[in-house]
Amino acid sequence: MTSCKPEDNKLMVEVYETSASGNSLTKLENFETTSVRDSSSITLNPEKTFQKITGFGGAFTESSAYLLNQLSKKNRDTIIKAYFSREGANYSLTRTHMNSCDFSLSQYSYTPTEDKELKDFSVKEDMDDLIPMIKEAMATSEDGFKLFASPWTAPPWMKDNKEWVGGKLLPEHYPTWALFFSKYVDAYKAEGIDIWGFTVENEPHGNGNNWESMHFSPEEMTDFVMNHLGPKLETDGHGDKIILGYDQNRAGLKEWVDVMYANEETSKYYDGTAIHWYESTYEVFPEALQYAHSKAPDKYLIETEGCVDSEVPAWKDDKWYWSKEATDWGWDWASEEEKYLHPKYAPVNRYARDIIGCLNNWVDGWVDWNMVLDRQGGPNWFKNWCAAPVIVDPDNDEVYFTPLYYTMAHFSKYIRPGADVIDVTNFNENLQVTAAKNPDGTIAVVVFNEGEEGQEFNLNLNEKSTSMKIDAQSLQTIIITN
Repeated sequence: MTSCKPEDNKLMVEVYETSASGNSLTKLENFETTSVRDSSSITLNPEKTFQKITGFGGAFTESSAYLLNQLSKKNRDTIIKAYFSREGANYSLTRTHMNSCDFSLSQYSYTPTEDKELKDFSVKEDMDDLIPMIKEAMATSEDGFKLFASPWTAPPWMKDNKEWVGGKLLPEHYPTWALFFSKYVDAYKAEGIDIWGFTVENEPHGNGNNWESMHFSPEEMTDFVMNHLGPKLETDGHGDKIILGYDQNRAGLKEWVDVMYANEETSKYYDGTAIHWYESTYEVFPEALQYAHSKAPDKYLIETEGCVDSEVPAWKDDKWYWSKEATDWGWDWASEEEKYLHPKYAPVNRYARDIIGCLNNWVDGWVDWNMVLDRQGGPNWFKNWCAAPVIVDPDNDEVYFTPLYYTMAHFSKYIRPGADVIDVTNFNENLQVTAAKNPDGTIAVVVFNEGEEGQEFNLNLNEKSTSMKIDAQSLQTIIITN
């Protein structure tokens, strides 16, 4: 193990780096420096703890699962192991979709026939691709992972507009839709898959009438959860399933949590709040996150979806993922008054900045979107192209692990479920830092230098210290074992 000298006042550390210069979660052999100014110190205060980590991971989508089925067994296994083995990213928190979503091959429902008893409920649409991918991940993961499910929409026959896109759930079908969730738990259990929980509705504000969606106001969702979903799951023996409310962008958090957590009755069946990052992939919205935590300090606050959207991903071009020209939807489409939320900003920077910012503001889980996409950024029935950490070329049976994969692994591999986020005093304004103490006693410190110049800093813990350096455009995870 490369480490500082085992002197009484030296920290024993291992350092792993991903960088624009070419490192990909590479273990560094030379990371020490000398004579660092005290004004550039990072001091860890493990006696002061914040939230407990639930996990990090990505989403099982039909698109990702379908692509895996187009690859050779060797490459399929390589990807699954890269995500779920201890040697890989060791994902611990994952998501999937109930019924179809934009990253499905077509639009479908588990209950296509109008029937309040849902007698024809079947997950047969998931049997070819989605369920096999989840089961292979389960077989590969030694530590296990949590899986939650999200609906994009109820079947059109339950909605006021009778369409896949937009509209609201008809009040007469509130009990029907709650039954749907319960039947989903049973159907997946029959396939050997335990569902940890749900978000009530993906993006209840809608998505500009583009792909599958269903609208809820905070009051409507809380009514559904309080009087239908929560009681139904409880009655059917699924009361242990986690229910996360909201599930859209952080800018709307205050309005939602004020309703969700208005009192003991409204809060009873909500186990936490789900958020997305698309309002801005640059601004973390710390005030909104802090407010959401203050309203429900003992409940989950989980980032359930984020991706580099509105982009056809670059193929085997690591530099693109470090380039600010690979920007997000808002650069082209946001209104002028919201342009400031969408500066040109590199994909790696977005992920690293957001995860660090979330961890420093009470978020306990962070889930990426598609795990695998093709060179077009699909397949996607709506042609809503996006990037993913792993890109594949099924025609030529090739796999490309982008820098986003390694960025995710800096957190998922080294900050484990049950870790406590700890206090950090950071005097270097050029560095973004977060830290957590794992259940095994190790401390993981993640340091991000998005700047064009290398940085030096002292890392301090109790009475021990070491002087370190991080190159320009680099992300480091530092593991402290003593």
